[in-house]
Amino acid sequence: MRDYLIVMAVSIAATAASVPWLRSLSRRVGAMAHPSDRSVHATATPVLGGAALFIGLLAGVGVAALLPDLDPVFQTPSNVIGVLVAAAVMFVTGLVDDIRDVSPPAKLAGMVLSGSVLTLVGLTVIYFRVPFLGFTVLPPDLSALVSVLWVVVMANAVNLIDGLDGLAAGIVAIASLAFFLYGWRLLDVGVLDPSNVGPLIAIVTAGACIGFLPFNINPASIFMGDSGALLLGLLLASSTIAVGGQSDDPFSGQSWFFFAPLVIPLFILGVPLLDTAFAIVRRATRRSGVATADKAHLHHRLMDLGHGHRRTVAILWAWTALLSAFVLIPVFTNRGNGIVPLGLLALGLALFTVFAPRLGELRARS
Repeated sequence: MRDYLIVMAVSIAATAASVPWLRSLSRRVGAMAHPSDRSVHATATPVLGGAALFIGLLAGVGVAALLPDLDPVFQTPSNVIGVLVAAAVMFVTGLVDDIRDVSPPAKLAGMVLSGSVLTLVGLTVIYFRVPFLGFTVLPPDLSALVSVLWVVVMANAVNLIDGLDGLAAGIVAIASLAFFLYGWRLLDVGVLDPSNVGPLIAIVTAGACIGFLPFNINPASIFMGDSGALLLGLLLASSTIAVGGQSDDPFSGQSWFFFAPLVIPLFILGVPLLDTAFAIVRRATRRSGVATADKAHLHHRLMDLGHGHRRTVAILWAWTALLSAFVLIPVFTNRGNGIVPLGLLALGLALFTVFAPRLGELRARS
């Protein structure tokens, strides 16, 4: 655990240290997000924050390569190199879109290429376990297809929630920390091979997001842009594939409620994935393109209820933390007794989400 914490600290520091000069660079080259009808900002804001996240990734992985306890991860470096190359492809895809808009098919092609890089180095979903129905070994062609689709889903999910300051970075930080703890638990009990790259990618992702957050919380002085959102989605997909799709040990797929490994990230990433599902259904119902932007995402709806910018972000962070705890408690205790207090917390959060704006209005009237 100590070495992983060192890696996270380096990733935090590298990301935070790179933000000021990237802000200046953004202004010099004109890489700015200008106010629009979908923007919550009244002034132009730098958009090269994704480069800071990419720097944090490189710094974290670079330091990890120097730590003796993490040597097994680099003994067969193809997975690490594959993740870095895939991350570079995804970052460049988003960066081009930030600087000059590209068509949705072109952006999708970049996502598919990034996911394909992972499959070329063997980082694919091999074992697919369904709760109560056992697991199956996916054939190579189907394994590659499922893996690429997972990358595309994760990238779009993070991109869709990147609509408020600090929202995407905070949710990904919580989710990646939760998934690191899950992976570390499997390492600790000897289920996961020490060479597995998943926990390393998860902790580096968390560190990059934490280092970026102080500059991205409302009012943000820099945005992560599509380059950052797509990059974070790729990193989440990589870590979940490495841990959840490449372990056939029963422990990794069973807790008190028989979670399958690939179901675990679905819970941890419940907020962005739910938002993505709603967006697809909503746009299909309206017969508009799936890539057509709108202002009906979860964060928009919370703000329409009367929550402010920061409170909306805090509420969605809290839901992500609750869903993560729901997964992690049985993984670490092998019991489900944490569901009762978590259920009460979820009920309290739901009531707060619905009624807090109304109580504020009543106080203002009185």
